[in-house]
Amino acid sequence: MTNPINTYTVPSVSITTARTGASAKANELGMRAMQERAYAKRGEQYLLIKSPPASGKSRALMFIALDKLNNQGLQQAIVVVPERSIGGSFADEALTQRGFYWDWTVAPQWNLCNAPGIDEPRVARSKVEAVKKFLASDDKVLICTHATFRFAVEELGIQAFDNRLIAVDEFHHVSANPDNKLGSQLGAFIARDKVHLVAMTGSYFRGDSEAVLSPSDEGKFETVTYTYYEQLNGYRWLKSLDIGYFFYTGRYVDAVAKVLDPALKTIVHIPSVNSRESLKDKEREVNEIMHALGEWKGIDETTGFHLIEGRDGRTLKVADLVDDSDAAQRSRVLGALKDPAHKDDRDHVDIIIALGMAKEGFDWIWCEHALTIGYRSSLTEVVQIIGRATRDAEGKERARFTNLIAEPTAEQSAVAEAVNDMLKAISASLLMEQVLAPRYEFTPRNAGAQEGFDYGPDGYVDGGKNLGVNKETGEIHIEINGLAKPKSKEGKRICKEDLNEVIAAFIQDKPALERGTLDKENTIPEELTIERLGKIVRERYPELSEADQEAVRQHAIAVINITQQAKLALETPGQAEVPVPANDSGGDEAGHAKGNTDLLDGVRKFINVRDLDIDLIDRINPFEAAYAVLAKTMDEKSLRQIQASIAAKTVKLTEDEARELAKRALQFKNERGRVPDINSPDAWEKRMAEGVAAFARYRAQAKAQGGNGNG
Repeated sequence: MTNPINTYTVPSVSITTARTGASAKANELGMRAMQERAYAKRGEQYLLIKSPPASGKSRALMFIALDKLNNQGLQQAIVVVPERSIGGSFADEALTQRGFYWDWTVAPQWNLCNAPGIDEPRVARSKVEAVKKFLASDDKVLICTHATFRFAVEELGIQAFDNRLIAVDEFHHVSANPDNKLGSQLGAFIARDKVHLVAMTGSYFRGDSEAVLSPSDEGKFETVTYTYYEQLNGYRWLKSLDIGYFFYTGRYVDAVAKVLDPALKTIVHIPSVNSRESLKDKEREVNEIMHALGEWKGIDETTGFHLIEGRDGRTLKVADLVDDSDAAQRSRVLGALKDPAHKDDRDHVDIIIALGMAKEGFDWIWCEHALTIGYRSSLTEVVQIIGRATRDAEGKERARFTNLIAEPTAEQSAVAEAVNDMLKAISASLLMEQVLAPRYEFTPRNAGAQEGFDYGPDGYVDGGKNLGVNKETGEIHIEINGLAKPKSKEGKRICKEDLNEVIAAFIQDKPALERGTLDKENTIPEELTIERLGKIVRERYPELSEADQEAVRQHAIAVINITQQAKLALETPGQAEVPVPANDSGGDEAGHAKGNTDLLDGVRKFINVRDLDIDLIDRINPFEAAYAVLAKTMDEKSLRQIQASIAAKTVKLTEDEARELAKRALQFKNERGRVPDINSPDAWEKRMAEGVAAFARYRAQAKAQGGNGNG
């Protein structure tokens, strides 16, 4: 499919799955794969569950909480959700019917998400009295919002919650920033050490690049990670997911008509009124979108859905969640969407149009297309919106996420904004690629076969180019010569559980993304892979030793560059732009399921022609694949104009950058027996020599100004 809007698109992402059915299979206790993995860690005092939307985090919490209440001596469980609508995910469940030991029950008066009144400070404070009564009662479970919980902790004190389980859903809303009340309170709970905490998130990073917890607090959590790859690969029905970012000109309502296929169950998120894409009249925008679908025929009195006769004569049911002028009508529409009697009815609604709603926690399994106009405030929000379309449902084989972005006008003043927007889109695309990929297990060369990995018919071969695959999880084992391994417990935890946080910070680093994608000819890859990424790791984990900081950096760049090189090795850039034929079974000629072999095939091709070592990986521009797609799909004149604006920026080495280059130069001297040569044809050697000279100048200046000049 060529760009349906105008002239070019940013890199797209596509995943094809094996549909093993493993995600939906339950064990003898009624637990699916992710829930079983989380339940195995039920004895931990501090537990963090990272798992995609629809993987069953709410049910996993029920299993863990019931064990803590019945076997671990805890008095009560308090489940904390970001907004009232998500409270429904923790309603009563007859778990014993599926083989578990106890049922999950919440007395009506203790589900404060159902209590009257919108969730704002005055009402939330009035609910504090209910929390106080619950703590004094013999009942076991309370559900409330983040706001209610914050006020309750403020009023009742940390100690009032001793010997209880606190479960925080959508944990990425929390931050270590002192201004984030819930984050500060959780820090105080951990310092007192008298509660159990279970944190759950469908995101693998914070969208604003801010730490959720302080490193010392986070180190106390045992992490259970269930990847997007495992989730999608284990579905029964959904076999492909496409993610595309498209630029348009003119009014977005005209562009929507070109990509909004009425045959697909779709959630349309219109832009915020403050964004440049908005037409500043949300009701009119909704009306124009509906007009593009066909002729308006009225409103269904029962559901409040708009009825529209489509071009093919079919009546489309459209739910408008944007119009808030009539509270009763809005309530009727929301009630109809949440009606459990219609949960399995594919024909209940066709299209939902929303602004701030229908994101995290919104469960419509039939959604096939998440169509979003304009940028979202964070990449976490993008992951959450994509999650609306990745539910598994009978007969639903393909899902897609489309982001429409306004192409700037030709005026020079818009170039900076255009570059910003393009970089954000590339960043989101690269990060989603990361989230959707299987995990890697990296070891130095000849470390031996790793348990649980299949190395093919010849098995593991000493000195060979070994590539192992864990068929249960999709994890890939790769050996890299010269790879540094972390020594500390925290360093090992980061390499195992936190690399996506590091990668998210790097991919969102504007200087790195700008130079790597749009000033490729004038940028040395090591400036990005060693300098910029090294700086990010040092700032993010200052408590780590230098050796462990380097190990984390190496693991992060290996993940990025191997994923990107695998994509290039397949020689299919823009793969997501090619629709999967409706009759494609996703199998090979013999009818066997091929699964998501794309990335694995690419990795195999890449390592077969390269002798993998960390120096080689550091010499690859991590944004090379993104540039290849841009160069192919973007108007050449526009690309050259933007490249010129980036190249014109002169970047002076800071003292910290010069110091780090001088350290690298010392390492170079120790390995090669000579100092880096400023006239070397090798760009990185020349860069190190420039760093040594710059650092010497900084020291001389400090001395001249009366400092000691020590680095």
